[in-house]
Amino acid sequence: MRTISMIVVHCSAVRPYQTSSAKRIDEWHKSRVTHGIHWKGIGYHYVVRRDGSIENGRPLSEPGSHVEGHNKHTIGVCYEGGLDVKGKEADTRTPAQVETLRKILEELHQQFPKAVIVGHRDLDPTRKCPCYDVVKEYWDLQPVTE
Repeated sequence: MRTISMIVVHCSAVRPYQTSSAKRIDEWHKSRVTHGIHWKGIGYHYVVRRDGSIENGRPLSEPGSHVEGHNKHTIGVCYEGGLDVKGKEADTRTPAQVETLRKILEELHQQFPKAVIVGHRDLDPTRKCPCYDVVKEYWDLQPVTE
C-alpha cells in the first residue's frame, strides 16, 4: 500500500440540477489532456452523491489525479455539487452528504491516522473547491501532534 499523508476533499463543480456520478466523472476525466498527457480516468478515489451514497473511483492502491503535485501520497474524496443554480461556487452539500463525508473521513482517518485532511483550495489557493473550510470542519480528525 502507498504511504498516505493527506486526504483531499473536492467538489465536482456541478449545479444542483446536474449529476456527477463516478461513471460520469470518469468520462470527463478520460476526455482531459494535461501537459499533452491523456488522463486514464477518474482522478478521485471516492464520490459522495447527493443522496449520501458512496461510489468508488480509483482503487486506493493507485495514486489519484486530483491535485497537481500532490497525488502520489493522497486520497481524493469528491462530493457531487459545489455550484449553485447560477453556477457560482457554493457549499451545496446535502445533509446526507455532510453525514457520509464525515463517516468516510472518519474511516479513512482510522486507516491513515497520520494523514492530514484538507480541501483542494488548501493546496491550490486559486481554487475555491470544495467550497467550505475542510480543515475547520474536520479539526477533530486531524493527526495528533506531540
